Amino acid sequence: MCDVAFLLLTFFILTATAKVPEVLPVDTPASTVQTKLPETDLATLTVGKGKVFFDLKGREVRKRTLELMAQKYKVDFSDTDMDKFALMESFGVPLQSLKQILDMKSADRSKANQPGIPKDSLDNQLSDWVQNARIANIELNDKELQIAIKGDAKEEYPAIRKVMDILQAQKVNSFSLVTGLRGKEK
Repeated sequence: MCDVAFLLLTFFILTATAKVPEVLPVDTPASTVQTKLPETDLATLTVGKGKVFFDLKGREVRKRTLELMAQKYKVDFSDTDMDKFALMESFGVPLQSLKQILDMKSADRSKANQPGIPKDSLDNQLSDWVQNARIANIELNDKELQIAIKGDAKEEYPAIRKVMDILQAQKVNSFSLVTGLRGKEK
């Protein structure tokens, strides 16, 4: 009986996946909707504390998006930087500061104080990230990129509205709002 218990314990430990720490932890609002987000062709914009973080599914799409951004902003990234970026989770820094984040160890990235991606009228890098991610996804996968907004429940409405306005300026009128699941009321 003891052997069986240790065998099961070993099985569950070896097959479990560790939860990757979020760069910007957000407390999503509650909802009873149970629609799941797609596993591929997805960009997630995380909004909280007045900051916006960007995440993109698919390594090759991430690399191509970074290439397009580097061309637009005339920033050079090495092949090593591209590979690190392809493996990185969400980020929230201006493109010019991205190399500093890429040079950090993955454990240190989540602890780093990232100011968020610029989204104001003078430096709207968020719009460029979304646009270039959409272009890269169509080039590589021949599919339209799905966009999800994951907002903190305590975030002020104008911050979420600003992100929605950026999407609507690019004619993206269909996007998902990420919420936490709660029990249905009786």
